[in-house]
Amino acid sequence: MLDDFFTRALLAGIGLALTTGPLGCFVIWRRMAYFGDTMAHSALLGVALSLLLHVNLAVSVFAVAAVVSLTLLLLQKRGSLSTDALLGILSHATLATGLVIVSFMTWVRIDLVGFLFGDILAVTQADVSLVWGGGILVLLAIVYMWRPLIASTVNPELAAAEGLEPERARLAFMLLMALVIAIAMKIVGILLITSLLIIPAATARRFSAGPETMAVLASLFGAVAVAGGLFGSLKFDTPSGPSIVVAALVLFLASLLPRRGEHSSIAAAQPEGGNR
Repeated sequence: MLDDFFTRALLAGIGLALTTGPLGCFVIWRRMAYFGDTMAHSALLGVALSLLLHVNLAVSVFAVAAVVSLTLLLLQKRGSLSTDALLGILSHATLATGLVIVSFMTWVRIDLVGFLFGDILAVTQADVSLVWGGGILVLLAIVYMWRPLIASTVNPELAAAEGLEPERARLAFMLLMALVIAIAMKIVGILLITSLLIIPAATARRFSAGPETMAVLASLFGAVAVAGGLFGSLKFDTPSGPSIVVAALVLFLASLLPRRGEHSSIAAAQPEGGNR
């Protein structure tokens, strides 16, 4: 079955969507969409260091994203700048540094477009195994840390009072984001990772009465977007990665249409008092 490139792409994309769904919900609840962009932009620096040091690409991207996460936490504790300002500095600094390093490596031919927008149709059996293996680890970690993650999202002070260690949960969340970005970069590309994290979760929010329901629906909407985008790409000969994001956008826009007998259950799906 995996001999067919389209089947491999479908399996890899669905595996990624199932992983990014719950993680994307926490990105929305914690109002950390810009953090997702920062992590995605840091991936290019990981690519550059991978080529320069001859190390595994996924390992290099994860290492850089993890360092960026730790740097953000340390700078936040100093309190000299707002989180938005720190994210802006880290995002553009890592992206620019990656581009500068790549420009010096004249002996290497690098397809920046491929890294920026991905090429899901070129995934191998090893990539599919990496996506599903890494995705299962991320989902198991989310299930294990569900209560601390939710509690620290709703009220960090109360979570600390209950001994749930919100700072530890936040660090774990950032490292999980780094792992997902390292896995997803080859599939949907650096610039489209955040879209796959946020749009399905935002769509699920309209139909959810609780956090658990929203996490499950976000994964399902992401999987539908992957399938729709790939089949649309095959039919209309459009780029596969952007087509997946467009399919996710169509689902989101459809979710905004008024529904008969709609009631205000949306707020229940979003823990209040998230990190600002």
